[in-house]
Amino acid sequence: MFGRLIIFSIVIAGAIVGAVFWGQHQIDAAGPSTEPTRLVIPTGKGLNGISAALTKAGVIDQPLLFEVAARLRHHSRQLKAGEFDFPAAVSIAEVLLILRQGRTVVHKLTIPEGLSSSEIAARLTAEKALSGTLDGIPGDGTLLPETYYFSHGDQRAAMLQRMRDQMTKTAAGLWRRRAADLPLANLNEAITLASIVEKETAVAAEREIIAGVFVNRLRRGMRLQSDPTVVYGLTGGPPLPRALTRQDLKQPHPYNTYVIKGLPPGPITNPGAAALAAAMRPAKTSYFYFVADGKGGHAFAKTLAEHNRNVAAWRRLNR
Repeated sequence: MFGRLIIFSIVIAGAIVGAVFWGQHQIDAAGPSTEPTRLVIPTGKGLNGISAALTKAGVIDQPLLFEVAARLRHHSRQLKAGEFDFPAAVSIAEVLLILRQGRTVVHKLTIPEGLSSSEIAARLTAEKALSGTLDGIPGDGTLLPETYYFSHGDQRAAMLQRMRDQMTKTAAGLWRRRAADLPLANLNEAITLASIVEKETAVAAEREIIAGVFVNRLRRGMRLQSDPTVVYGLTGGPPLPRALTRQDLKQPHPYNTYVIKGLPPGPITNPGAAALAAAMRPAKTSYFYFVADGKGGHAFAKTLAEHNRNVAAWRRLNR
């Protein structure tokens, strides 16, 4: 009798050991998915909800084993919510590791230089991985264009605030290191000048030169005569759906730098860091004029006579 009990105990122990080895093998074995899977695990799902979501998405096919493994390893309360990328054939053990470490998908949103705040707000609204609404649109010149990284479900309002914070930080840092004796009374004027530079050229090598031209004109008391400021005064930010006319250049409004002296009352767009740097450390140049050269850049001139020749050349190219 005693011998039978020993044999029975050995058999039971062997079965348990076998089950453990089988379970461990299944946990480490390749999963059923044949291609990478992106899945959002909402907050508050719980272990059963997570298991069901993974099964429905085809990431795992043994939900009970997944839940047992999570509990035996004391991971059931450590699994994080978010958006995750699961590789093809990912094992249960690897799924648990991904969820424990919270290796969520990183999204990025690139905001090009020279967009208005309303255009930036529209891009945030259109980004499906973000959530929430925007309470309002800040003024132009308050958001820094660059690439922003975020996770699924981040708030649109929080992203907009990040852009505001980045502009504040970047512009203030450049203002502290600005060139001496700039004809700019404050940081707002520097951002305003940077916004004009941003709109005047897309050629990186020209930014500091164009900023230098405008600084020369400000020092001399000359009108800036910048077409983008006129457009902004007419549209409030969006492009003008036609060419500027002579009548447009004569129309009095606070942003018409063909009429007013000095800078307009505020920025006409959201300038990038390079345009901000150019406005606060412009090139030291003898140029007072520039016009498009018909090749994507600009022709610069020191005198009005030279400028007029450049304008005539540009008109010939246009014809």
